[in-house]
Amino acid sequence: TFRPQRLIAIAERFGMDPSAVLDNVAYAKAHNTEHQSELLVAAAGMMAEARFGVIIVDSVTNLYRTEYEGRGELSARQMHLGKFLRHLTRLADEFGVAVVVTNQVVANPDGNAMFAGANALKPIGGNIMAHASTTRLALRKGRGENRIAKIACSPVLPESEAQFAISEIGIEDAKD
Repeated sequence: TFRPQRLIAIAERFGMDPSAVLDNVAYAKAHNTEHQSELLVAAAGMMAEARFGVIIVDSVTNLYRTEYEGRGELSARQMHLGKFLRHLTRLADEFGVAVVVTNQVVANPDGNAMFAGANALKPIGGNIMAHASTTRLALRKGRGENRIAKIACSPVLPESEAQFAISEIGIEDAKD
């Protein structure tokens, strides 16, 4: 969820004017998957008028999970999600913006998840999400306030991990 007060704290940390930082952010909340797609059209209009550097979609699959239920609607869900992700890719290409999407995970029902080293979680969206993403990161909780970011798949980066901490003033080095 977007919280302006978080950006204000981060701006202050780096000696930036919080009002100017917030003036450089356009924010919208989608209420359903159709609205989410309509917001991309609106974003394209905004990007045609002004320069933007990044599009962030927080939990790209959340609305799809609640609107499309069960295996009977899986095909329709994946088709609509695929269309949405293709539109995001077109915006990235056309306007030269980076796209960051967050996703949800569910328990992996695969019996192999019981074995050591097997991943007990899998991302929502399946191959549609995997193929639409250039670099995928998996985030998990570490010790204390630390988090771990793992490069799960990238055409240009090796699989690796980095620790960091999230605090009131933003992202910081991992705490010991």
